[in-house]
Amino acid sequence: MVSPKRPATQPASNRAERAAERRGAIVEAAMDEFIARGFAATRLDDVAKRAGVAKGTIYLHFKDKESMFEELIRTAIVPLVMSLGAAPPRPDATVRDMVEGFAKTFIEQVATTRRGDIVRLIVAEGPRFPAVADFYYREVVSRGLAGMRAMIELGIARGEISNKNLARFPQILVAPALIAVIWQSLFSKHAPLDAIEMLQVHLDLVFGERRTT
Repeated sequence: MVSPKRPATQPASNRAERAAERRGAIVEAAMDEFIARGFAATRLDDVAKRAGVAKGTIYLHFKDKESMFEELIRTAIVPLVMSLGAAPPRPDATVRDMVEGFAKTFIEQVATTRRGDIVRLIVAEGPRFPAVADFYYREVVSRGLAGMRAMIELGIARGEISNKNLARFPQILVAPALIAVIWQSLFSKHAPLDAIEMLQVHLDLVFGERRTT
């Protein structure tokens, strides 16, 4: 007797790759919908349609809209903030150099990109959805502030920062980057803002003007 052939099964690695691709497509579609409609008005049906999957497929990856938005923050913004403390300070780099490098990266990769739209969405709708705002604080804001505070304390120890109270308010150090995010969407058509130049002026106020040779 000849046994009937069983259908060939896909290797686990292929299934995992396809699942990862679907998950990525869902997150990308969710970003489009959240930016276009806002958090409150975004529907899972529209995300599924944009991603080219069945609505039920979304529930294989996310339990609800909030968890989908959290994944969007986790993949689009958290890695950038985590890079703040990823590498130890170079002995030849000043604290100003390190702060400037991070702030420039934030301005270039957030303020003028779709990541900035995510931040602006949280500012606009966070008060109505405190769980989303709380998640953003834990995953992004608290880590960013901790990294900035560490840089400030290093600057104080090195004598680069004279006002020790700055360590209590690390928000001051990142203020230009946050202003750039908000200004880009609200006022740039009326008064374009050179965020990098504003950053330089801000750092002059904190560290003192750079000496030119």
